[in-house]
Amino acid sequence: MERSTFVYDGDCAFCTRCAEFIERRIPTGAHVVPWQFADLDRLGLTEAECEEAVQWVGRDGTRAAGPDAIAALLGDSGRLWRAAGAGLRFPPVRAAAWPAYRWVARNRHRMPGGTAACSLPQETRDRLYGPSGS
Repeated sequence: MERSTFVYDGDCAFCTRCAEFIERRIPTGAHVVPWQFADLDRLGLTEAECEEAVQWVGRDGTRAAGPDAIAALLGDSGRLWRAAGAGLRFPPVRAAAWPAYRWVARNRHRMPGGTAACSLPQETRDRLYGPSGS
């Protein structure tokens, strides 16, 4: 691939606002694209993976999801952002990042800019968090 790609949920207003922040404030050479408009086959991704978490596909084909994808995006950015990405990869921070990411994903419809359309599909919530949604 000629450039890395960061894939997010374009049907979610909260996710879209975050992607807009990335495009405005984070100097990255990555292509930031909603999964609904991405060539998932070319990227080696599935809709289910993209509904579950943001995705990163590096120029070299490396893949990451959730906070690991965010760390990869930051690592592909300017010096200050690279430091933030390295911090996110630090084992204790990474261990805390996944539960925090899952909580945000589960509650993204309640986040600033979020709407009811941001809510994960019920079958995805059940698969990720169990039938109770907790």
